[in-house]
Amino acid sequence: MENKEKEISRTILAATQKPVVGEAGLTSAWRTEKPVINHEACIVVRKNKEVCHFCWMYCPEATIKKTIPVEIDYDYCKGCGICAYECPHNAILMVDESREISP
Repeated sequence: MENKEKEISRTILAATQKPVVGEAGLTSAWRTEKPVINHEACIVVRKNKEVCHFCWMYCPEATIKKTIPVEIDYDYCKGCGICAYECPHNAILMVDESREISP
């Protein structure tokens, strides 16, 4: 019985420690604002190296891809704005979901 409880405990902890894309289904309908990346200001793009990626590191939903250039999976992004807040170069702007702007 004790081993079964430990196994359940580990499973629960593993699920809460690592964000999984799509765990709650398509969540893009939840947001009112969406992050838009200005690739000219993004240090990853400017240096063509994986030197920053703070947006990827801090995204609680794992919707930002650690690529050059950085990409956001808008199907699952909830629009929390943490990526924009943590970006040291202010390369991410939160815009009204109904307003389209080009980066």
